[in-house]
Amino acid sequence: MDGYGKKKELRHDRHTVSLPSDHMVFAPKYRGKILVGDVAMIAEGIICKTCREMDIEIIEIAVNPDHVHIFFRYPPKYSLSYIAKKIKRISSKRLRDEFPQLKEWCGDHLWAPSCFHGSVGNGWEVVSKYIETQDLHHAKNDMYMPRS
Repeated sequence: MDGYGKKKELRHDRHTVSLPSDHMVFAPKYRGKILVGDVAMIAEGIICKTCREMDIEIIEIAVNPDHVHIFFRYPPKYSLSYIAKKIKRISSKRLRDEFPQLKEWCGDHLWAPSCFHGSVGNGWEVVSKYIETQDLHHAKNDMYMPRS
């Protein structure tokens, strides 16, 4: 995505100057390959909307059949665990409401309870390129539908 995140501009808030960024990865329960087609498209939209509402800037996002990568800048008022819980809680509820068949598969919780966080210092370009090339990396999976 374009925007001030690619330029690594500092974030100026009332009492802080910062540049907090993170690469987060989380997966559906049982690492199920359920994030395909409309489910993947709607999931990406829900995640992006949730982030916008929290003033989180998504630099790059990739929704793969069995996991999601998000590279983002966030306000220092939020902890990474809070961000992960909120994104997963909201997207789980909305996806299960939109696609009732997911409830049969996963019950009350769509996402696995854990996730990966990697703080990103000066390696922005490396992380961004890695997430951008997820389509190529997962192309060998016959269930995978590349993002458009």
